[in-house]
Amino acid sequence: MSFSVAGKTAIVTGAANGVGLAIARHLLDAGANVVFADKDESRLRDEVGDLSDEGSNVRYFAGDLREKLTIANLLSATLDAFDKVDILVNAARQVTTSSPLDPEDESMSVMLDQNLLSSLKLSQLIARRMIKQGKDSEENCIGTIINLSNIAAQRTQSNLMAFSVSCAALDQMTRSLAVSLAPERVRVNAVAFGSVMSASLQDNLREHPEYREAILAATPQGRIAGPREVAEAVQFLASDSSSFVTGEILTVDGGRSLLDAVVSTSLH
Repeated sequence: MSFSVAGKTAIVTGAANGVGLAIARHLLDAGANVVFADKDESRLRDEVGDLSDEGSNVRYFAGDLREKLTIANLLSATLDAFDKVDILVNAARQVTTSSPLDPEDESMSVMLDQNLLSSLKLSQLIARRMIKQGKDSEENCIGTIINLSNIAAQRTQSNLMAFSVSCAALDQMTRSLAVSLAPERVRVNAVAFGSVMSASLQDNLREHPEYREAILAATPQGRIAGPREVAEAVQFLASDSSSFVTGEILTVDGGRSLLDAVVSTSLH
């Protein structure tokens, strides 16, 4: 079955590198019009600058999406280029360690602002646009929003408390928005992934090669996912093939979240 997104217009945040970049490229290769959005303008130019000529099906937008004016400008730029928006992928995310017992540690505020609130504000704005442009449509789904989450939402590592809380909150936000927007025919889902071979993980593995074995031992499939495997899950949720799927947290982790950490190391 083809999970077609051809002719649809997608905004992908966090698209300058990592999984966000892989998702944006994958949707572009699948025939969608794609706006690559990120605060890192230099990286955006390097990745898609030569593809973003007027008349092409790709644009890039640089700005801090925590700012209300910036997200309004992102929507305006998308409409100027493609006249509509059908898909929003909230892939901009930050991971930082935190100290749960340090009252001066502000990582919780940072994580909630970056990983939750910026996605919420952009989703609210884009959803309103989807509803407006779909008012005369008879389609069962007039738009779809996909949040990028992480299995940390259901796992516990003390030094990742702030990140884990932001992911858990994002999952609940996904469900809440799905219920609120279902009558408007806008679907909201999330993809929660485990270890993915992104540039940042590659850097970590070079510094801590023992970490690779720990990941493999804790993953039933015995390997680390490629970014494309997350992108393909996003494409499914963005396509009409998932037209009756909303409020779902689709887990892409090779079975890692199914295991009891105490016994997982005995699998290999």
